[in-house]
Amino acid sequence: MTTSSYDTALFYIHRSDWDQLLILMVRTEDQFLSKKIEHFLHAYHFEHDYQIIEAKLYALLRYLDHASEKTMSHYLHELPI
Repeated sequence: MTTSSYDTALFYIHRSDWDQLLILMVRTEDQFLSKKIEHFLHAYHFEHDYQIIEAKLYALLRYLDHASEKTMSHYLHELPI
């Protein structure tokens, strides 16, 4: 998995481009990312309690941070010295 899915998700979240985020959810190979996006978008469209929407957004952002960090450290270890 490359970091492009994670960077793209952050870009769409920053721009509030939910349609593109939905497309990314379907196309990504990372099933955890797909589930986090699904939970956030469902809360955003159907939940009336802002705290729940905020919690789902922060869960998605935490996962993006964690996954991109793990992916980058994996690639850094593979670089020839």
